[in-house]
Amino acid sequence: MTRSSTFLAGARAFFRSKPARRFMRNPGTVIGSVLALLLVAVALAAPLLAGDPLLQHLSQRLQAPSAQHWFGTDQLGRDVWARVVWGSRISLRIGFVVVGVALGVGGLVGLAAGMLGGVWDELLMRITDIFLAFPALILAMAISAALGPSLGNVMIAVAAVSWPNYARLLRAQVLAVKTLDYVEASRSLGAARWRQAFLHVLPNTITPLLVQASFDIGSAILTAAGLGFIGFGAQPPTPEWGAMVSDTRNFINEAPWASSAPAIAILITVLAFNLLGDGLRDILDPRGRSRR
Repeated sequence: MTRSSTFLAGARAFFRSKPARRFMRNPGTVIGSVLALLLVAVALAAPLLAGDPLLQHLSQRLQAPSAQHWFGTDQLGRDVWARVVWGSRISLRIGFVVVGVALGVGGLVGLAAGMLGGVWDELLMRITDIFLAFPALILAMAISAALGPSLGNVMIAVAAVSWPNYARLLRAQVLAVKTLDYVEASRSLGAARWRQAFLHVLPNTITPLLVQASFDIGSAILTAAGLGFIGFGAQPPTPEWGAMVSDTRNFINEAPWASSAPAIAILITVLAFNLLGDGLRDILDPRGRSRR
């Protein structure tokens, strides 16, 4: 059997599987997946799809959308289409990096709290509660202001307010899983605590974290855009969507396309990952809609 026939057979088997059928029956999930893949493709192909997002032509400032400038130009004559396309790279990088860091930090804290228990559990959870006691956006603003406005600092700030959710979620999963028979059996055979954690407990608690992460990618992009809008995030002329909306808000009556294009891009991105998260929850949760 050739590799191509093996691949086709595997693809047919996948699409006939119950999770795949459940996925395909949900129009919102399909739309979210297509949009998310399209956004990633646009970000990867930005050099082929758009020109220099920083190139200024003052003689062409605030031009309406046309065949030459699909999304028009801004107050400095920069092509809005090019800035939105290149901005997708920045926004998606923010989303994936923030969620990756938050998942790693929060996951380790939650795993340690659940496995160690006792005073360590109390200490780690009280630290988590301190972070959760503050509104996420306000805390992110405070951290960004303390570190200084930049793209790297805004990712640190958003990750700092995102990890507690993963810590509490994984701790709850660990407390439920570590009492199951197969974990007790490994413990009775002399397996070390951290061997149990990484070989037996963590693989069976990862599903809720993946679902939460898919939702949080959109949330991280939205929070970073909000920080960029009020000046705590990426600074002009960086083509970050929130900073673009802020940079062109004074011209909204004269040239609404300059601020509406990045705003719509934020909307589509957040919607895509929220729909994708709904689909992953339906597929990965065995207690969800498995009776469809």
